[in-house]
Amino acid sequence: MGMSVTISAAAEQDAEQIFRLQYLCFQSEAALYGNYRIDPLVQTLDSVREEVARDCVFVARLGDEVVGSVRGSVTEDGAAAIGKLCVHPRLQGHGIGARLLRAAESALADQHGATRFRLHTGHRSEGNLRLYRKVGYETVGTSQGADGVPMIVLEKPASTYAATA
Repeated sequence: MGMSVTISAAAEQDAEQIFRLQYLCFQSEAALYGNYRIDPLVQTLDSVREEVARDCVFVARLGDEVVGSVRGSVTEDGAAAIGKLCVHPRLQGHGIGARLLRAAESALADQHGATRFRLHTGHRSEGNLRLYRKVGYETVGTSQGADGVPMIVLEKPASTYAATA
């Protein structure tokens, strides 16, 4: 690849690149469901800025370019909600998504006291489901997204994050 991809906590100035990357990456998900009103596509730049400031957000960089991101926050029940994992289409399949997940899991467990990790993905999103299961997530239920997309809910205990790192 020439340069190596680095993973780090997102900074305030990364919000615009995260916003653009998210819009690019979630086009394929929208197409899969025939729904271009899914949350990552209708989220505003200001809302992304607020998440970067408030939540646990990591980015993958190739040089100065943000090529991946993930967000997480600890919920009232002690679980860490992880979401909006995305990797630039040209770099998918190289382990960047798994590295981003590990970074978020580590920070959410070590610094924020998460007892388990929870994420949601669309029921037709086979690539996402494959990745999440590969890194230790198990299906615990289903839900319906605010956008109407049927979702699969996956979790894993925080004690397992070190084992998959």
